[in-house]
Amino acid sequence: MSEAGQASGRTANVDRGHLAALTAREEARFVAAHPRSGELAARARGPLLDGVPMNWMVKWAGPYPVFVDRAEGARFTDVDGIEYADFCLGDTGAMAGHSPAPTVAAVRRQVERGITTMLPTEDAIAVGEELQRRFGLRYWQFTVTATDANRFALRLARMLTGRQKVVVHDYCYHGSVDESFATLAPDGRVRPRHGNIGPSVDPALTTKVAEFNDVGALERALAPRDVAAVLIEPALTNVGIILPEPGYHDAVREITRRTGTILIIDETHTISAGPGGMTAADHLEPDMLTIGKSIGGGIPVGTYGMSEELGARVSASIALEDCDVGGIGGTLAGYALSLAAVRATLGEVLTADAYARTIPLAERWEAGVRRAIERRGVPWSVTRLGCRAEYHFLPMPARTGREHAASNDFELERFLHLHALNRRILLTPFHNMALMCPATTEADVDHHTAAFEEAIADLFGAA
Repeated sequence: MSEAGQASGRTANVDRGHLAALTAREEARFVAAHPRSGELAARARGPLLDGVPMNWMVKWAGPYPVFVDRAEGARFTDVDGIEYADFCLGDTGAMAGHSPAPTVAAVRRQVERGITTMLPTEDAIAVGEELQRRFGLRYWQFTVTATDANRFALRLARMLTGRQKVVVHDYCYHGSVDESFATLAPDGRVRPRHGNIGPSVDPALTTKVAEFNDVGALERALAPRDVAAVLIEPALTNVGIILPEPGYHDAVREITRRTGTILIIDETHTISAGPGGMTAADHLEPDMLTIGKSIGGGIPVGTYGMSEELGARVSASIALEDCDVGGIGGTLAGYALSLAAVRATLGEVLTADAYARTIPLAERWEAGVRRAIERRGVPWSVTRLGCRAEYHFLPMPARTGREHAASNDFELERFLHLHALNRRILLTPFHNMALMCPATTEADVDHHTAAFEEAIADLFGAA
């Protein structure tokens, strides 16, 4: 069970015996419908650790994961021939939809022209110009993942400030960045988050942790002026969608400027807010910005941008003879195939017109879930961030990561995901989130609403 599940693990008004019976029913239904996936899962235990290519895949609801045969747009088909409405979309990696035609065409052209050469292509310039337009930052560099972008941004911040500490929000998510796997103990001390595998150092040596929406906590963390950077998601997403309170980001920006602290905004998930993420939508002013996943249309890529002033300082601080050995880069960073994919995805798929379609779909998803909750009187809530939405086991949305984590219920969540999967719907794993892509339809959304209403009725009885 996750740390969040250990914190609570019990949602009020849920009969645990009834929940266990429902889960057993859904598991039997899953096994009966997925014999080929079952065969592949058994075979996978030979060469693959725990039978999966990445360890977190063991947490998919069901006795074993669904094996995918093909995916296109907002749907995928498994090896048993079952087609699903996909609201997970690779946990944002396929936010443009699976294999969007412009991205596929650009990738196909570039594969024939050369995948990687360690030399720039014209696509890099075009992508940099588009990122300037969307996010307002002058200079851009490319990586293979958003994790790398965050790691490199933190290293640059420490170099420029001469400070060693960083600040993150409690229950944040910034990929596999060591400094971000920290949380607050009950006495306020920083400690490793539950499940932090083999931390290289005690995170208390590198990291200060502040609760989201807590201006006072951030003020106290930055007061000693020993913090190089504040690395934040403008809204928490991976513990559950938690939106900033009015004035919070203004306060973050004022405090970081006053204390000489570099502000890094990670838009990897919050790009759901619009073409320029929350940075553009809420007129934020980061010193640096990181993003990955979605912008490549499924091809691995990340990027980090910086203000003109910060970029000039970086250039002046790194000697030419040392620029290839400083712990920033990689032979596939900025490689030709990735930049071709990004140029097509940003230019032709994740456009303003696309958001004009996907955000109303998320509003429809949110409204359907809310109606089901209110009709039955279940003490849950739903939150939306642009074209992303999520329901929570709380009567009101949380304002901090810790508050949301305490409400998590692993058993209940697992049942709801398996229930949806058996009705040909895939949600983002490990929490109850749905993402819309340009190929998502109103029928897909309404299909989820009907399935969610059925799950509520199964759990609590008909309204």
